[in-house]
Amino acid sequence: MATPEVDPLLLLRQSIASGSAIIATTSADTSTPTAEVPLFQATHLHFTHPTRVAVPIDAPTRFVSNERPVDLRSIYFAWLNREVAIPEYNALATKLNGELAGAAEVHKFAFVERLDLITWLEGASEESDHIKPLTGEKDGAAAGSTAVTTTSKTVLVSASARAGRGTLDPRLAQIYNGERKMGDRNTVLRGSKPIDFSGVRKVAAPFMSRKPSPTANSIVKNPSLALNQKPQRRPDPIILLSPSASSLLRMSNVKAFLEGGRYTPPDHNSTASMLQIQRKMKDIDPAHAMRFIVVEGPEQFKPEYWNRVVAVFTTGQAWQFKNYRWSNPTDLFKHVMGVYLGWRGDQPPDAVRSFGHRVVACSVEKWRDPGVPGAEASRWRDREVVEQIWKSIEANMRAKGWRKDAAPTSI
Repeated sequence: MATPEVDPLLLLRQSIASGSAIIATTSADTSTPTAEVPLFQATHLHFTHPTRVAVPIDAPTRFVSNERPVDLRSIYFAWLNREVAIPEYNALATKLNGELAGAAEVHKFAFVERLDLITWLEGASEESDHIKPLTGEKDGAAAGSTAVTTTSKTVLVSASARAGRGTLDPRLAQIYNGERKMGDRNTVLRGSKPIDFSGVRKVAAPFMSRKPSPTANSIVKNPSLALNQKPQRRPDPIILLSPSASSLLRMSNVKAFLEGGRYTPPDHNSTASMLQIQRKMKDIDPAHAMRFIVVEGPEQFKPEYWNRVVAVFTTGQAWQFKNYRWSNPTDLFKHVMGVYLGWRGDQPPDAVRSFGHRVVACSVEKWRDPGVPGAEASRWRDREVVEQIWKSIEANMRAKGWRKDAAPTSI
């Protein structure tokens, strides 16, 4: 993928963490200041941390989509537009592809790919199913250090830096460079250079094709068969909001409500396309908080994403379900729990009542200007309503098959 000296994906993450400048330019020379140019004109990205280096903007990275590495330009473009809604992001990518005029093409990330990439670049996650590990990490060579060669100096990147958690102090790196390298069990068994065992696959293929795959019963009889099985990570559950302007919950205020327990009016100028909400579901995973993905529409959904939908907020307007997997509300709420949020004292719309008991109707106190005396006195009820909603979601998730380490394969 990336060259052994410089890993573009790791450099980008470290630069973001340090807040250092990343400059798109047409020059590979880092010794003199250069002016920043638009992405369609740029040939290199200049990094200033942890070392000053220029990387070709079309260099492939360890992020893999559809079994193909994604180039640095597409990764950096997705990061610059991380706050942009999905439709606007796709439009900007199409515009950039037009400006490139066939010289290159910006990769358009799928919904979950974009979420995993942004989460990893921000440092909120240390792993991603779409990012291949650096050379040597799988066989334990990650415990060593890798030299990052630049035009001006050499900086050692420690094992923690390989995972994106920082770099060694330059003075300490200079001391390490003068040390006598001692062998460890990894170098004794495998040598100092990575060994390519890809040729063994061709030799082993005829034998593996005739070897029956281990079944559940064989694993129970021989637990050692399961030692090399990579555990699958449980996917994040998804909550769908109503995109209606009359909805009391929108992307701008849903996090404060469901995570903070306080209702505030929505900001209709918000352009966020997805959010993450943390919530501990005690009856599913009492030790860790679960991460919920909140979106307003299923436009970027793959078919399997619907198995992860745990709640649909609705105002009762049928057009909301036009692009859903089940466009008929009666069919939809047989598979997914519905939630209606209205003002206390107001009756739910007739359409919501017709959906039946599968839609949980909740109400909050009407919003009043905090400057009005007594306006804050009724807001304590908000948390009571939030707990009622989460209790219903958790009960529905348990019934659908959500577990600490597993999610339902169909709903």
